Amino acid sequence: MADFTKKAIKETFMRLLNQKPLSKITVKEIAAECGINRNTFYYHYSDIPTLLETILTEEAERLVRSKTPSGSLYEHIIFAVDFAIENKAAIYHIYNSASREIFEQYLERIARKGVAGYMEASNKTVNISPDDKEVIVLYYKCLVIGFVIDWLAVGMKYDLRKKLFRIFDLFDGAMDNAIAICERENNINT
Repeated sequence: MADFTKKAIKETFMRLLNQKPLSKITVKEIAAECGINRNTFYYHYSDIPTLLETILTEEAERLVRSKTPSGSLYEHIIFAVDFAIENKAAIYHIYNSASREIFEQYLERIARKGVAGYMEASNKTVNISPDDKEVIVLYYKCLVIGFVIDWLAVGMKYDLRKKLFRIFDLFDGAMDNAIAICERENNINT
């Protein structure tokens, strides 16, 4: 029963968050929507920011544990940011709230997972140092985070999937070029 109640609280919260700003959602409202009392909410979560952090942490964990696609870097990144795209209003409300840091931590983790997952699946980094692999992951992770933050900052006025697809299309081969440079340097130093 506890799992059912926690699931109902999370689903209700996400539905409300897709409708209005985080600061306008109350424990009383969540409890009423779930058909529980406030004490039941507090039994599971100490407050709304804790509930939000739990949801984003669980979503990040789900993505980290899940099998990523074996296709392009774009497919790995879209797989990672789908939750944000599918919950645009909720993510926008989180981004414009005092809980922005929680979302940024979530975004950092899933962007890293998307890039690292692609590099592992494609076996592109077998002949480069762990430090070089980390630099490449860092570069692409920051690229993805930058695009998501820009998308949020301009009020989600463009299609993030379409923009990311175009970016990865325009810069196709850039990662391979970086890896080739690392491999050449590795061969020179050995």
